[in-house]
Amino acid sequence: MINGERQTKAAIRWAMVGGGKGSQIGYIHRSAAERDRYFQLVAGAFDLDAARGRAFGVELGLDPDRCYADYKAIFAAESARPDGIRAVSIATPNNTHYEISKAALEAGIHVICEKPLTFTTAEALDLQRIAEERNLLVGVTYGYSGYQMIEEAARLVADGTLGEIRLVNLQFAHGFHNEAVEDANPAIRWRVDPKFAGPSYVLGDLATHPLYLAEVICPELKIRRLMCARQSFIASRAPLEDNAVTLMEYEGGAFGTLWTSAVNAGAMHSQKVRIVGSKASIEWWDEHPNQLSLEIQGEPPRLLDRGMGYLHPETSGDDRISGGHPEGLFEAWANLYYRFALVIEALDEGAPDRVADLRYPGIEAGIEGVRWVENCVRSADQGGVWVDYS
Repeated sequence: MINGERQTKAAIRWAMVGGGKGSQIGYIHRSAAERDRYFQLVAGAFDLDAARGRAFGVELGLDPDRCYADYKAIFAAESARPDGIRAVSIATPNNTHYEISKAALEAGIHVICEKPLTFTTAEALDLQRIAEERNLLVGVTYGYSGYQMIEEAARLVADGTLGEIRLVNLQFAHGFHNEAVEDANPAIRWRVDPKFAGPSYVLGDLATHPLYLAEVICPELKIRRLMCARQSFIASRAPLEDNAVTLMEYEGGAFGTLWTSAVNAGAMHSQKVRIVGSKASIEWWDEHPNQLSLEIQGEPPRLLDRGMGYLHPETSGDDRISGGHPEGLFEAWANLYYRFALVIEALDEGAPDRVADLRYPGIEAGIEGVRWVENCVRSADQGGVWVDYS
């Protein structure tokens, strides 16, 4: 990776639905997808306002004839073209993810979707069925999982450095919505409206990020039951929560906690993952993503840095520059898109075994995020009781 050599035969013709002017997330999708020349943006349906979306696409340098009014138009037209798109990224409000993803898959187009993938587990399983029938990718943009030190954390757990895993302590608790900021910001307003956001706010929007990181780091841990309490400190957000605490019992005896909040006043992201074993602990903080804390009982604590020779070889495989130089969120997302490209090419060539061991957030990650939110909401709405994970 450090030499920037392409690992696929050609750039994948790619489009976006959503992610237009004013989007919080559209620019990072485009930058990450095209950073290493694995994807080429050739079409889009960027906005609910067709004229505004078309103008934005032209600003991006697209052919005006390939700037479409909506997702139905783009999939119909592009699937009929010999040079049509092979993949689409979906960066729209939550309530549209299922219908747009399903339409893309039925048109034979690979899908990369924002999370949560769907409102319900049943919908997510339906997407999985269609994708498997048509040999297509469904990728979910858990962008933080592209950081290299998450891979190092997973390797330390796998090689036994931590011993038996006992505790999983997760949080994603920022303070930027400690007031009703949505009153003046449409980009935030839909996130606290059940019609658009679904059954949760911070559980689906924030908590699923560290949850997926824990799944990457400790893949053997499976939730047995959980208990969730959620609050709406800004009353107008009810029934959706802006703060929640979830307790999790794992099969085998490990225990987990996940605090997620948008009202942690004064805090930036405060996304942290701490894994405690019988021998040692590790901790990763997204505000210092190039470092991983390793604390071995009876030894001085140490801080591991990205790009260094003492890391596992698999960790260094995504280096874009030598150690000592910081890499950030755009590089992490680009690592995801690089993996998505490898999977798409392998599936298109009928060689899925080629990427069988590749780590990336696929349809299973999307399903699990939706399932976890459903269980949290079920527990919270019963008064914060323990529920068997189903």
